[in-house]
Amino acid sequence: MRGSCGTKGWFGKPLPCPYDGPPPEEESDTARALLVSVCGAEFAQGPACCTSNQVETLRDNLNQAENIIASCPACRNNFRSFYCSFTCSPYQASFLNVTATQQSGTGETAVKSVDFFVGEQFASGFFNSCKDVQVGATNGYAMDLIGGGATNYSAFLKFMGDEKALGSPFQINYPTSNPPEFSTLNPLPRSCVDNDLSSRCTCIDCPDVCLPYVPPPNESTCQVGGLTCLSLALIIGYSLAVVAFLLGYVLQLAIRKRREKRYERMVLSADTASILSPRSHPRGLVGAVSLSHADGDDSLGAQSSDSRRLGRGVSLLDPIETVQPRQYRLNNVLRRCFYRMGLTAASYPSLTFAVVFLVVGLLNLGWKNFEIETDPVRLWVAPDSESKLQKEFFDENFGPFYRPQQIFVTAIPGSVHEADSNSSLISINHPPVLSWDRLQYWFEVEQDIRSLRSEPNGYQLSDVCFKPAGPQGACVVQSVAAWFGNDLDDYDEDTWADHLTQCARSPVDCLPDFQQPLAPQYVLGGVPEADSGVKSYLDAKALVVTYVVSNSLDEVEVAKAKEWEQTLKEYLLALNDRITLETGMQIAFSTGVSLEEEIGKSTNTDIKIVVLSYLAMFFYVSFTLGSGSIVREEGVFASLSQWARNFPGLFRRSHMMSSSISVDSRTIPRIFPRLPRNLFVHSKFTLGLFGIALVILSVASSVGLFSLLSVKTTLIIAEVIPFLVLAVGVDNVFILVHELDRQNLLHGPNASTASQGIGFPTPRSPSQSHRSPFESTHDDSVDTASVPLYLSAEERIARTLAKMGPSILLSSITETVAFSLGALVPMPAVRNFALYAAGSVLLNAIMQVTVFVSAMAIDLKRVEASRVDCFPCVRLPSRIALLDAPPSGSGLGSMARFIRRHYAPFLLQPVVKSIVLLTFAGTFVLSVISMQHIELGLDQRLALPSESYLISYFNDLDVYLDVGPPVYFVAHDIDVTQRAGQQELCGRFTTCDDFSIANALEAKRKRPELSLISQPTASWIDDFMNWLDPAKETCCRVRKRNPSVFCSERDSERLCQPCYLGKEPAWNITMSGLPENEEFMRYLKQWLISPTTEDCPLAGKASFGTALSLDPEGTTVMASHFRTSHTPLRSQADFINSFSAAHKIADEISERTGSNVFPYSLHYVFFDQYAHIIAITQEVLGLGLASVLIVTALFLGSWRTGTIVTGVVGLTVITVMGVMAVWGISLNAISLVNLVISLGIAVEFCAHVARAFMSAGSGLPVDHPAGQKERDERMWTALVDVGPSVLSGITFTKLIGMSVLALTRSRLLEIYYFRMWLTLIISGALHGLVLLPVILSIAGGTGFPQQEADEEWMSNAIRNDFEYAPFLADDDSIASD
Repeated sequence: MRGSCGTKGWFGKPLPCPYDGPPPEEESDTARALLVSVCGAEFAQGPACCTSNQVETLRDNLNQAENIIASCPACRNNFRSFYCSFTCSPYQASFLNVTATQQSGTGETAVKSVDFFVGEQFASGFFNSCKDVQVGATNGYAMDLIGGGATNYSAFLKFMGDEKALGSPFQINYPTSNPPEFSTLNPLPRSCVDNDLSSRCTCIDCPDVCLPYVPPPNESTCQVGGLTCLSLALIIGYSLAVVAFLLGYVLQLAIRKRREKRYERMVLSADTASILSPRSHPRGLVGAVSLSHADGDDSLGAQSSDSRRLGRGVSLLDPIETVQPRQYRLNNVLRRCFYRMGLTAASYPSLTFAVVFLVVGLLNLGWKNFEIETDPVRLWVAPDSESKLQKEFFDENFGPFYRPQQIFVTAIPGSVHEADSNSSLISINHPPVLSWDRLQYWFEVEQDIRSLRSEPNGYQLSDVCFKPAGPQGACVVQSVAAWFGNDLDDYDEDTWADHLTQCARSPVDCLPDFQQPLAPQYVLGGVPEADSGVKSYLDAKALVVTYVVSNSLDEVEVAKAKEWEQTLKEYLLALNDRITLETGMQIAFSTGVSLEEEIGKSTNTDIKIVVLSYLAMFFYVSFTLGSGSIVREEGVFASLSQWARNFPGLFRRSHMMSSSISVDSRTIPRIFPRLPRNLFVHSKFTLGLFGIALVILSVASSVGLFSLLSVKTTLIIAEVIPFLVLAVGVDNVFILVHELDRQNLLHGPNASTASQGIGFPTPRSPSQSHRSPFESTHDDSVDTASVPLYLSAEERIARTLAKMGPSILLSSITETVAFSLGALVPMPAVRNFALYAAGSVLLNAIMQVTVFVSAMAIDLKRVEASRVDCFPCVRLPSRIALLDAPPSGSGLGSMARFIRRHYAPFLLQPVVKSIVLLTFAGTFVLSVISMQHIELGLDQRLALPSESYLISYFNDLDVYLDVGPPVYFVAHDIDVTQRAGQQELCGRFTTCDDFSIANALEAKRKRPELSLISQPTASWIDDFMNWLDPAKETCCRVRKRNPSVFCSERDSERLCQPCYLGKEPAWNITMSGLPENEEFMRYLKQWLISPTTEDCPLAGKASFGTALSLDPEGTTVMASHFRTSHTPLRSQADFINSFSAAHKIADEISERTGSNVFPYSLHYVFFDQYAHIIAITQEVLGLGLASVLIVTALFLGSWRTGTIVTGVVGLTVITVMGVMAVWGISLNAISLVNLVISLGIAVEFCAHVARAFMSAGSGLPVDHPAGQKERDERMWTALVDVGPSVLSGITFTKLIGMSVLALTRSRLLEIYYFRMWLTLIISGALHGLVLLPVILSIAGGTGFPQQEADEEWMSNAIRNDFEYAPFLADDDSIASD
């Protein structure tokens, strides 16, 4: 072939002429010089089979390719050698065979197709030298552009040889074998690893020259098989404990049997007949054996019938051996303070209400500053978070990230399968979406979107879209339509499929209007792939359409974008309603305004279920409070049954009866049933509602207080705080009411009636001076006549608060401190929650010991005046009751009686204690093992309303999007005008730092399984330096006459020359002679405004226009970024790992080069919390437990008991965390809040029991021989005393609320509230009412008796048996219940 024979049509590239003559010499020295400049010194002499016109065309074509491949000399020189041999080699006839000719547009005969015989050595070497060359501007490879993404040399040659508009103007075939008369073109190819500068490439373009990879040191954890060493150690330790227990139990049984046999022999022996049998202890208390040896036979036997009935520990010792009970000064001070507080509140309720509600009213004035925070960044990211600061730096220097609008178009699926509760929908049997009709329909939709006008300002897509080429350029719209030029007029039902397949395989042949290749993974999803690796693009399951809208720090520009996005959203919602019927397709989409709008919707809270849950708890509390009434009547069902039996008597003839005959009024027929008086008078529904109102008021006051302090609230606070305060506050209400019932039993009107005529003094009036019963006179005498049996209502209220106030103070302070420690968490949502929770709990406790006490006094007077609950103006007449005997029994409720008779004695048996300890130890081991499998993250779908259209979008995003989010590595505080700074950044020059940003990112990209980086890095400095290469004549140009003036793209070639033409030293890959200082900035600013075109793809305007931030004077580069992409991220773990990996890479670069580098991606700011959340969780829970230890030890007066309580609280939280892994609850900010709540509620379960245990003591030292028995009795007393209140106040109340919450449709409420709180309630109840009593009974601290005239308890117990029977009471005394 030689010469040009015209073009194929009016336009096109020249076609060569067939020629079979000898190769002529060049016509002139100019032609020879041109040939040498293009093809090298090997053509400096001798004939050449080409003309000057052909050489010029070849030069232009090579220059166009070299803009892409020139960074690798081996690829560049092989490329030139290949095409120079093809065009000009004098031996052309030996490896070229013209197989067909055609008529050109000028009527000449031109080549139509040729066979080009290329040897395998040269072909494979040529391909290998080019396959890894990168194109930074596109984050891709040169092979994608020059070889159609070929993966072997055959495909590479085929792509270059195929006839196409933007490629070869005629067909070039590459046969795998050559006929005998032909040889192959098979010179030795250049290799990118060769040491000569004309071949050697840098690491970025030639992996073989990179430094050997040194794997990082293994951060492996100690594991044995599938278990961590910690898990294995716990399992072994627990197994040994179980074996030891079993062996000890068997050994104990054996010893006992041996002793029994020895005793039998001793009894039968005549010599031992006088020896008494050792006492047996059928009740099996721990320590009973030691107690029998420690106490003399007479000391315990003397008390067997009398002192055992005294209870409260005094039954344990012989009166002669009784030591003086020790006192705890703080306990006494608190009891006296609470006594005075209760007396004041009960005596002056109006004043109490006025003062407290005045303060509450002032606090609620803060509502005028009330604000709800909905911005996800300001909610979950700490203000001083590194990622937040980096995001702000990025936005200020490079502009905020674009606002993508994305649509997934799929065919109606045949079926879907939900993998699990947290997974997305994964399509199966999903039909292909592509067809001619559907493609036509979607093209019309895209045309509609382009023409959409927003209201009211009429913005269109062209007004808000991102245009990389400038304001006059095209919008970036990634869609299949872009492959067709957004127009199907040139295609039909027979040709569209071939064109789409060709574009998918070679995107460079189908450039969109924004002139950047569009890879198939950006526009097609769910593409099936055969085992051979061939993808069937026509069978794609989804179309992916992305509209890129510009973002800005200018609120006006953002408002324009949001207005258009709102219009797009409304259009797509309407389209979604009709597209299924019209085409059998469906869409899932997201716009820039979608996520914030959907998260902010109130439907996310499933408000009806939440309200129903609250109401269930409210009514339970209100109805349950009155269950402890001391007035005993037949129940509602018994009354209705009696009425039903008597009702027929109304229709019978009445018989006259003697008036002297007594008639039971209950058997008289009545029209209406005679309901029990207790239902109306002794109900505490109003008091319960008032207690609940205080909960709501405390939350409102807390909101007002912190709103006044400019602490914003969140939706979590609105949903959780009332639950929390109700959980930790309502048990205080139960404890106060139950204790008041006991005070009424001891000192109420019934007690006075039962004791008339015995000579007790009359009670004092409230106006008389009160002497606190807690001011001891240290008088050891017991004068039962000096103790008043009947006390006024105010006195009873004061005694109630005096007894229970310290317990309420203990739990409230512990919870407040624990919640306050949550404010240490830097995440605003968690910190604000902690502050609001601490404030609400504290305010609620204050109101409970003030205004609620006043309300109790008012309600007590109402009851004693026989006024109806809820309608106090109605007063019921008293009913006449004939009592044959004074009331007897303990006056306990059914739950307390169950605990007294069955639960406490069973729990405190030695064997049961051991089983409990082993069981909870096993639970602890399992929880610790399970904790190690807790995952991090929060699926954003859970935060959306259940009916949100974004859920289907995120499902499709997981399944169909095969590209990862972009990631930018930002370098700042580097002087790039100096050579050292340039070498810290660059990667395509031989003197670049081995660990420069470009080289380091390329090295990490080659290990995507570790780095999660998938694409080549866009290195601005390498493209800029290559833009200066004088060999690229169409790039950097200056005026020939005035080199200080740059040429524009409109200036004539004859007026301009390459910028670095003739420079000394010349441009080279060693960077010597490349610009520095002011010259560097001069060229750089020109590069940034030079348009990126096909003639010069290295120009920086489109590709790197926003990649650099210059100072206002333009004298230096303040910051720049290097762009790449992550691998596709499917799960929360992927996102978290991508954040971690990118930061690790940036830290390594900074450490090795001394530069300042950080990574930025759009999702990093939300996943920053997971880099610290484990440490934050440990810190918050650790400090919380420390505060629990200090407060409980201080208030209980025992470090031993405080430590036990703290340990049980910690075990409760560990159990909750163990269940989290089993139940699919991830660790995130919400679950961290719930763990803080777990800490507080666990304290509530334990504090009252522990204080009741410590307050029931006799002062025996721990190591006293009778200490074990004394601790058992104290624990028994504590369980009967506060166990019912704890069960009613927390366990049952919250279980009812959680049971209703199980009906929710919100996945967020179900997973993070129902599941987690249900676990918390059950775990807290079991640990507080099962494990804690067992441990305290074994190792609890020495108790302190309540200093409230113990002789009163004793005298009342002896007189009426009103108080609890002692723990070891016989069956007859228990039966008295």
